[in-house]
Amino acid sequence: MIKQSILIAACSILFFTSMRAQEGDNQLDANGERHGFWKKNFDGVSQPRYEGTFEHGKEVGLFKFYKLDKNQSVLSATREFSTDSDDISVKFFSSKGKLISEGAMKDTLFVGKWVYYHNKTKAVMTVEHYNDKGRLEGERMVYYPNGQMAEHTIYKDGKIEGISKIFSEKGVLIKEFTYKNDMLNGMSKYYNGDGQMLAEGAYRNDKKHGIWKFYENGALTEEKDFTEYSKNPIKQ
Repeated sequence: MIKQSILIAACSILFFTSMRAQEGDNQLDANGERHGFWKKNFDGVSQPRYEGTFEHGKEVGLFKFYKLDKNQSVLSATREFSTDSDDISVKFFSSKGKLISEGAMKDTLFVGKWVYYHNKTKAVMTVEHYNDKGRLEGERMVYYPNGQMAEHTIYKDGKIEGISKIFSEKGVLIKEFTYKNDMLNGMSKYYNGDGQMLAEGAYRNDKKHGIWKFYENGALTEEKDFTEYSKNPIKQ
């Protein structure tokens, strides 16, 4: 009889503790705003879709977001809210928990510096920057898995501007383009893997224009005039 009473008392404690825990989550304040710790599950399964803390309707601290993989929640992203600014620190993860990318967001816009990582290593794949409008601004660098730069491009308000360079995995410059307002305008140069010139000439509004020079083994072998073609693309 004593054992039965103890068991009933223990079950009661567990029951009421569980009820208090449930009552403590997903609460609203006096104004109907979400307040305190919130956790939402995917429909039809007891697996979390997101979890985090609200302070009178505003997200604070770290939020975790999940995706379903074989009916199990797997962390897919985190968003950490700052009390000092509107910027949100964001990270995206693969299904295996590997960090894919990280940077800052303002509402739904990418802002500031973003870093992307190669699929099978921790090596940086891309570094890019966004302005307050969520458009690419400044340098964008792409890297090979060995850390060697593969591409260097400059953006202005979401459009390519200035010199863009492409490198081989050994660090040799193989292409160089000039952009204006997101279009090829100006001199471009092509090199082989040893750094020898293959071709050079100008573009005008994404079309070859003027005299282009072509090389073999570093020696000039041909010159071709694209002036008429650039004025009238139907002619060749």
